[in-house]
Amino acid sequence: MPIPVRLALGVLLVVLGAALLTIAVLGLRRKLRRNRWAGVRTAASLRSDAAFAVANQVAAAPLGAAGAVAVVGGGALLAGATGVLGWTLVVVSTIAVFVLTGVGGVAGDRAANAVPAPDPGPSACGGACAGCDLVAGCRTATAGVQQSS
Repeated sequence: MPIPVRLALGVLLVVLGAALLTIAVLGLRRKLRRNRWAGVRTAASLRSDAAFAVANQVAAAPLGAAGAVAVVGGGALLAGATGVLGWTLVVVSTIAVFVLTGVGGVAGDRAANAVPAPDPGPSACGGACAGCDLVAGCRTATAGVQQSS
């Protein structure tokens, strides 16, 4: 394996691992806020702040393991693993990272599905569309009557 390729792949794995470890720690501590880029982002987990926190707390262990695998694999590449050993480290680390993050995502999604949906609150029209003229309960009796002068 050429030195520039080995160094680039090593740095890439270490940076990816550090990001995954950071997300795992924040998720475990429930400090990761709902966002579009990091953490378990499924329909169930994005439903509420509570669901997002639970999903990422459950996913923290597999994500942390994925981060650790990436850091160790990248560190070994940076330390000088070459040839077949270097390529094996890249392949095994990459596969492990994808599998572990997938496991974390599935576990987090299942945990988020177990969190009760947030209460939508009171509705002025009994849950119907407020702009719909077909719903008589959403307007007063005189609202539809035009006044003549």
